[in-house]
Amino acid sequence: MTPIEEVIINKKTSLNPIWIMRQAGRYLSEFRKIRKSNPDFIKLCLNSKLAAEITLQPLKRFNLDAAIIFSDILILPYGCNQKVELKKNFGPMLGDLNLDDLSKLTESDFTSKVSPVYEAINLVKNDKLTENKSTIGFVGAPWTLLVYMINKQSPKLSLNNDFFKDKALIQQTLKIIEKFLMVHIKNQINNGAEIIQIFDSWAGLLSDKDLDFYVYNPTYSLVSFVKSLKIPVICFPRNIKNYKKYCEIVKPDVICIDYNVDPLRIEKEISIPVQGGMDPKILLTDKENLKKEAEKYLDIFKNHPYIFNLGHGVLPETDPNLMDYLVKTVKNYQ
Repeated sequence: MTPIEEVIINKKTSLNPIWIMRQAGRYLSEFRKIRKSNPDFIKLCLNSKLAAEITLQPLKRFNLDAAIIFSDILILPYGCNQKVELKKNFGPMLGDLNLDDLSKLTESDFTSKVSPVYEAINLVKNDKLTENKSTIGFVGAPWTLLVYMINKQSPKLSLNNDFFKDKALIQQTLKIIEKFLMVHIKNQINNGAEIIQIFDSWAGLLSDKDLDFYVYNPTYSLVSFVKSLKIPVICFPRNIKNYKKYCEIVKPDVICIDYNVDPLRIEKEISIPVQGGMDPKILLTDKENLKKEAEKYLDIFKNHPYIFNLGHGVLPETDPNLMDYLVKTVKNYQ
């Protein structure tokens, strides 16, 4: 059993496992080199050999406890034949949604279109670098994928004014998303993913009255599906107002917290294993500050099953030397 599985399954508190969201990415020179000659991001995610190589890059540098597959939550709409493009300095842009085409899409069509993701997971799982480390697969949560598929771009400022107007479109799209998320999750597990993380990047956009329909119910359904496959599931409902209520309803095995939440409150209110929390911007400061902030989280969760991570993905301007220092700080913590 890996250190992360020990924390999740056996609720061990004496271990200090660490992995970092976006640990394979733009802050590493070896990644930037590959990216320079592969400008189409989605195509890069669908190059199984390169995706596996990128996934393993941080494990060659740092003593991390997991490999998380280099992919993207937007592989799901791409697999559902929606055009997906990542524009530099803008973010994702998606094409029009055709429900007639979507309703005709078969599981085998979807699997065939995104199969390199599963091949990459298989390559990672069977690499010597991942011995005694967890291989993590992931998906976007139904709500977050709905946002991208209907809004057709990142809602960094706000959702389109008419987003909620077509209820039939929303309900049909959510059903299709749920169906193919299950296919995507099962395929990842069949190829070696030992843990699944569900990213709900835009959970914080909703008011309380809308959470049941858009977040709690569809995510609970997905979590139950992952558990039925005997695989642990981590949920990251970023910027959600009430983590306690989320855990009580959705029932993940692990809750990943963002950097806006008070970790002391989380430690008091939540009994399941916790992951994450530290602000990625701390990695842009210095060793002294980094050690202080990392140890703050380690102190708070000293007697609570805890996986060290950030409260969001690592930033591109992060110095790899500080990442190395962070990993060593966590590993050496007593």
